[in-house]
Amino acid sequence: MREIQFREALREAMSEEMRRDPRVFLMGEEVAEYNGAYKVSQGMLDEFGPKRVIDTPIAELGFAGVGVGAAINGLRPIIEFMTFNFSLVAIDQVINSAAKILSMSGGQYSCPIVFRGPTGNAGQLGAQHSQNFENWFANTPGLKVVVPFTPYDAKGLLKTSIRDEDPVIFMESELMYGDKGEVPAEEYLIPLGQADVKRSGTDVTIVSFGKIMKVALAAAAEMEKDGISCEVVDLRTVRPIDYATVVESVKKTNRLVIVEEAWPLSSIATEITYHVQKHAFDYLDAPIQRVNSFDAPLPYAPTLIEAILPNVEKTVRAIKAVMYRD
Repeated sequence: MREIQFREALREAMSEEMRRDPRVFLMGEEVAEYNGAYKVSQGMLDEFGPKRVIDTPIAELGFAGVGVGAAINGLRPIIEFMTFNFSLVAIDQVINSAAKILSMSGGQYSCPIVFRGPTGNAGQLGAQHSQNFENWFANTPGLKVVVPFTPYDAKGLLKTSIRDEDPVIFMESELMYGDKGEVPAEEYLIPLGQADVKRSGTDVTIVSFGKIMKVALAAAAEMEKDGISCEVVDLRTVRPIDYATVVESVKKTNRLVIVEEAWPLSSIATEITYHVQKHAFDYLDAPIQRVNSFDAPLPYAPTLIEAILPNVEKTVRAIKAVMYRD
């Protein structure tokens, strides 16, 4: 099977859906003439023209609102935020318009729109450009929230998101756009709300999603040296969450560690912890451990970034805590 970059998988998903459905269009800052801030939309302007690949002013509230209006009136917009940190400027349109229109119209209007772009830390970008809002958006009824890890998942999940009748938050990472992975040339879709077991194991379950899956898998490989078999579950979507796959894994391994880049309070890790203790309490042989970023804005200094974010060392400590507790 061919290997392509994460950005190429996203581009293929958007281009294929735009060829299939003339209602689909892409809009955002630098998506057209500049080929995308991270070159995700490279070449799309040449193929689809300026009416379907649309450069916008630096005005997230404005172009998000245009996208919502277009979706309600029958089109299928893909709205790119240069970073989800900038989505805060448009959060009223996302939360109060896109997410609520189906309910507030009594089912008369749907809003089939995708808001996509990078999330989380991407190096020395400072506190205002290094935040994770997956749990914020997942807290909102009416939204679906997707955070893929591999190019294969990114393409299949984005195609499904574009076809979905509900608004979808599709969150990527600047640090993953150049990652390569196997992606079939033929068309495929991946259902939303379906986790994937990226590594089978018997001793402890590690749950994660997005780029922090790299930390989870690296920690699992490290523990294998000590004879500890880790099962690594990639949620892929955090609304809806595939609770069943997580619970079944915990019933097999009897231990759970959750690794997530977001701050700990009201995190996805907190939600998973509650659900597992409610539905698999009798299977747990140790208290659940979670590894989140420290509860602080992310600094600029690389040494402090390393200290605050989840990493392999912290994850290994959490795994040992559930394995070797007295």
